[in-house]
Parts: sequence; C-alpha cells; structure tokens
Amino acid sequence: LFSKFIHPDKELYTEFYSLWIALMVVNAIIFLVGVVLNSLALYVFCFRTKTKTTSVIYTINLIVTDLLVGFSLPVRIIMFYSAGDCLNCSFVHIFGYFVNMYCSILFLTCICVDRYLAIVQVEASRKWRNPTCAKGICIFIWIFATVVTFSILTMAIQFAACCLSKILVLMVCEYFFPLIIIIFFTTRIMCALSKPSLMHQSRERRMRAVQLLITVLVIFMICFTPFHVRQVAISINPDMSHDVSLLVYHVTVTLSSLNSCMDPIVYCFVTNNFQSTMKNIFRKTEPEQTSVDILGTNKNSKGS
Repeated sequence: LFSKFIHPDKELYTEFYSLWIALMVVNAIIFLVGVVLNSLALYVFCFRTKTKTTSVIYTINLIVTDLLVGFSLPVRIIMFYSAGDCLNCSFVHIFGYFVNMYCSILFLTCICVDRYLAIVQVEASRKWRNPTCAKGICIFIWIFATVVTFSILTMAIQFAACCLSKILVLMVCEYFFPLIIIIFFTTRIMCALSKPSLMHQSRERRMRAVQLLITVLVIFMICFTPFHVRQVAISINPDMSHDVSLLVYHVTVTLSSLNSCMDPIVYCFVTNNFQSTMKNIFRKTEPEQTSVDILGTNKNSKGS
C-alpha cells in the first residue's frame, strides 16, 4: 500500500517522459531560487537582526526547513532515478522530505498564532511570547514531526491493513489541524483589528499582520492543499487508476516544494526593514542594518 502513496521518479520517467522533463526543470528552478532566497534570509535573521524575538526564532526555523527541502530536490532526482525498486532508499528520502514539509507547516502556524497574540492579546501573552518559550516550541515541533512521520510511514510499509486510518491521522495532525488554526486566527485578527479599541495601533502594524496571515493562507492553498487532498483521495479510494495517481502525486509534490520559494514573502512581514536590509546587502552598503520585529515589540499606545 506504501507504493500507492509514494511513486518514485523512475515510474514517471518511464511512463510520462515529457512531464518528467518538465517537472525536473521546475524542480531545478525551485532549488536555485529557494536556496538563494532562503540563504540570504537566514543571513539577515541570524547576523543582521540583533533582537531575536519569538517571531524571528520561528522564522529562522522555517528558513532552515525550507533550505532542507530545497537541498533535497537534487537528491530526489538522483536517488529516485537510480534507486529503482529500493524501498529503503525511497523511505529514507520520503521520510526526510515529509519531516521538513510538516515542520514548515507547523512553523507557519506558529508565526500566525504569534501574530495574533502580538496584536490582540498583548498583555495576556507577555509571559508566553519570550525567546525561551519559542525555542522550546521549536524543539517540540522538530521532535513531533520526526516521530509522527516515522511512525506513520513505518506502519504504511509493514501493516497495510491499518495504513489508511494512520495516514489520515498524520494529515489531521500535521496539516488539517494547523490549517483550521490559521483560518481561525486569521478571522479573529481581522475582526479584532476592526474594533475601535485597537485603532491606537499604527495602520502599518495592523496591515502587516493581516498581510502575513493572508500570505500564509495562500501558501497553504497553493502548496500544501493539493498534495493532502490527493492523499485523502487515495485513502478513500485505494483502487484509483495508477496513471492518475502517479501524475497527481508528482505534480502535487512539486507544488509542495514551491513553498520554499514563497515563504520569503512571509519574511517581509516579520520585520519592518527586511526588504531594505536585503537591498543593502546587494548594494554592499557598509553600515549594518538592524531589523526590528514590527509586531513583536510591545509598546504603549502613545509610542506605537
């Protein structure tokens, strides 16, 4: 049953060569753009951002997952094309790829929740929005995604009879539940920002919060939703046509990789001068820029 959920690139190469070429070109572009953008972003947040707020910590972890996804793309091309029917080879790569994908989902969720707390629950969330707590949450996410993904994929290989329900559990824990959280907090923050009690906050601060949440929702819809809809369809109908399953799998996996190129849009809303810092890097300006978390710095109403 594992093979119904995972289709090696060699199958696509032998049965749909033209599409295989197209997807390899797309993956190569995603690899180059994603690695360059995320490497620059990692430099900015690690070395040009002095204040490591909760948002910056979540963003750094998100960048790391995007870089790992990007670096896995050439490995996927080489390994799946040369491994043949080696199930263990496929398992190792799929395991690493899915762990990074689900970590990306969970870190995006953390950023959205943090935005909500920073804007709507400023006083109540002070004790939770601190670097120590954020680091602990990041460690938990890495461990959780690793353990859950390994357990589910192992069961999918060894115990086909119970695989369907386990795959659904994985998708609920690591995709649908975070999606519900993001939709809920996006709705809540948009409603809250329309209240007069929050109008003392700057328009830029409120607009950045809304733009960040909407961007994350768009990334979810484009990158992650098609893949998980396909997995649910396979769970409901395991006898789906092999060709249809093969085509949809590789197209949706490529879309899920696209998030490594789209996440840099999110970074623009995390700090107030991320874009200017990036421009200064290319212009080779000498004074060091310091990014400030525009939503993570708690100020009084007059100061903001």
